[in-house]
Amino acid sequence: MKPRHFLTLQDLSKHEFLHLIHRGIEFKKNRHNHQQPLQHMTLAMIFEKSSTRTRVSFEAGMTQLGGHAIFLSSKDTQLGRGEPVEDSARVISSMVDGVMIRTHSHDMLTRFASYASVPVINALTDSYHPCQLLADMQTYVEYRSEIKGKTVTWVGDGNNMCHSYINAAKILDFNLRITCPKGYEPDPSIVSNAGDRIEIVRDPQQACVDADLVTTDVWASMGQEQEQHERVNAFKDYQVTASVMANAKQDALFMHCLPAHRGEEVAADVIDGHQSVVWDQAENRLHAQKALLEFLFAEKT
Repeated sequence: MKPRHFLTLQDLSKHEFLHLIHRGIEFKKNRHNHQQPLQHMTLAMIFEKSSTRTRVSFEAGMTQLGGHAIFLSSKDTQLGRGEPVEDSARVISSMVDGVMIRTHSHDMLTRFASYASVPVINALTDSYHPCQLLADMQTYVEYRSEIKGKTVTWVGDGNNMCHSYINAAKILDFNLRITCPKGYEPDPSIVSNAGDRIEIVRDPQQACVDADLVTTDVWASMGQEQEQHERVNAFKDYQVTASVMANAKQDALFMHCLPAHRGEEVAADVIDGHQSVVWDQAENRLHAQKALLEFLFAEKT
């Protein structure tokens, strides 16, 4: 029987996505009563990109669920260097119960998953960041009960986070407005796959009108540091400020996946303001991923 992987949100049905959201909320409410369904299980965590929230949340999550996590940096393994990805996948997955990978190439992730005998989790690639969306959607539901039919505005680069928001809009049935400068749009094939749930609006002020949620990310992601000056010029009109938020609904929430650059993609008075839920959003990486780990490892328990 082939293992169940989590490479994009499209690996989930709507029912499964909602289950993970509500299970994450349950884990959060019972955070001091640790259930340990993953006793004696091991998660290999492969990091080819640096991380704060991803490493801490997965490692703490495995510990709280009764299991163990092994941290493997690109300096610690032969993955894709002295050994083909396919061979590493066979060997590593024969020794653990699941593999979490944070890497640049989405193709590498899918190749690894194709040869792995255990569940593989996408902890971020240059194309998608589905684990963050589990936490984001959990946060919205905690504050507002349901996201179906709501309007979300994405401000900034059409990057991996934007792609995962597009996937989420299709699955959970909310409207997504994307506001970005020309040349920085999300992948057209990902956009077209979501149908009429997606709209690109060039003016950020207009894009935020009556929005229920406004969210953004840094202008230059990891690996794009050499483009920083160019991107600052391109995105200077795409900062989430108080005046931009004023166009959204009065009870609109603000989210950011972090790390944030105050004074660039978001003003300090927004991310530190009363509409911001970024700290709950960050903490929810732990609870959402515990729900995901339990879900993927269920067949082994």
